[in-house]
Amino acid sequence: MRKLLFSIGTLLYTVTCMGTSKKELPNILFLLVDDMQRTCIHHNGCEQVSTPNIDRIYQNGISFHSTYTNGSLGGALSMPSRAMIMTGRGVFQIVKDGQVIPEQHVTLPELLRQHGYITFGTGKWHSDFASFNRSFSNGENIFFGGMHTYETNGHVEPRLNHYDSSGKYREKFTGDKFSSEMFADAVIAFLKKQKNGKQPFFAYVAFTSPHDPRLKHPDYGKHYEADTITLPINFLPRHPFDTGDMNVRDEILRPVPRTEEAIKKEIADYYGMISEVDTQIGRVLQALQESGQLDNTILVFASDNGLAVGQHGLLGKQNLYDHSVRIPLIISAPGMEKGTQRNVYCYLSDVYPTLCDLIGIRPSSSVTGKSLLPVMKKEENTHRDHLFLAYNSIQRGLVKDGWKYIIYNIKGEKKEQLFNLNEDPWEMVNLAEMPAYAFLKNAYKRLLKEEMKKNNDFCNLDDFYWWGKPGMISWDESLKLYVEP
Repeated sequence: MRKLLFSIGTLLYTVTCMGTSKKELPNILFLLVDDMQRTCIHHNGCEQVSTPNIDRIYQNGISFHSTYTNGSLGGALSMPSRAMIMTGRGVFQIVKDGQVIPEQHVTLPELLRQHGYITFGTGKWHSDFASFNRSFSNGENIFFGGMHTYETNGHVEPRLNHYDSSGKYREKFTGDKFSSEMFADAVIAFLKKQKNGKQPFFAYVAFTSPHDPRLKHPDYGKHYEADTITLPINFLPRHPFDTGDMNVRDEILRPVPRTEEAIKKEIADYYGMISEVDTQIGRVLQALQESGQLDNTILVFASDNGLAVGQHGLLGKQNLYDHSVRIPLIISAPGMEKGTQRNVYCYLSDVYPTLCDLIGIRPSSSVTGKSLLPVMKKEENTHRDHLFLAYNSIQRGLVKDGWKYIIYNIKGEKKEQLFNLNEDPWEMVNLAEMPAYAFLKNAYKRLLKEEMKKNNDFCNLDDFYWWGKPGMISWDESLKLYVEP
């Protein structure tokens, strides 16, 4: 049946094009990094870190200043985030927090295959094997999972797969280079074959840096020493209250209270991995230029989520602070402006319909994201009025008009935060308890309730326990909440 639908889709596309050559369609190169803060890029004001190649992408594209991931219902944020990118759907619209992408949720590369694209994938795929093979006609150095483990020497000896047309992926091999280099090597080899290609391509490069383990730095990229690092201004030895997930894996990597020395070492290692992946991004960009396809390629750069690394007394990303849910996003497209910024609210899930609009094809009917093309073309000045954020059954948030409201429910005890992001971008001054802001706080809470209902959220802010039980829900419990569309 799927083969029949694939053929019908291809036929309809051919008729629609009315004789237009497939090769006239632009290529797409999608570069995705893992756990990279928006504020840890040199172009975005971080003078301590060296990111010349990412900076170059900023200088040649349109960046979206207020891009957020919709959230997660479990501790592994990258799984739902990457599924939302691939499906163009929100966190309450994907299945099993992104662990599985069902056939009815047509992925971006799957749709492009139906329209004549060669689709190639390398790096991290945090969903099921079947959805990878539906999406990509080819691939190499594929990593299935959430992170390289400490037990297998992390990024230094990544456990990878060759492309398996059967979709079984039973035979892993150990990479002989650092993970970022393995992924760059794979896409560079693919790009070399596209010099005289007759079909457009979609190349997806899903790096696993700068996600830990940060055990050993490769021989390329800049090295950083802890004693040269300046701590972020919102550094705290410990978070001022229980967020509901203080014992998740990310948070127990360093003891509490956090010392300045320990966090400086974490940041130095983190910056080192940002610089090493930046080096490999430079190699990929060079290969694209040498392929002769640069001028006919749409380039997307993004991160799946951010990371605390000492901010607010936290290490991980299991929270709704900007350092964890606000991410870099750049789209560079032929004929579009270069080196400009759009300060609009958007989700990562909006990338899918945006790319469809840029190449002139209709998104799958399963897509719920909203295209950014009108904003890119300056036909519109706004994109979304507000953004809804969620983490597990314990944190909910809303961003609107430069303000952020967060509410926590930890075993029935509720805590509220209200931040003025324009005046307090590091989210250091909680205005929620100040009488002067009571009306604003309550207005945001009402709007958040509406968003939760619209998104079929299983939590209810008016309940003592948002999900009928004290504390956060378990992974197995969260899976039971899904009803596949």
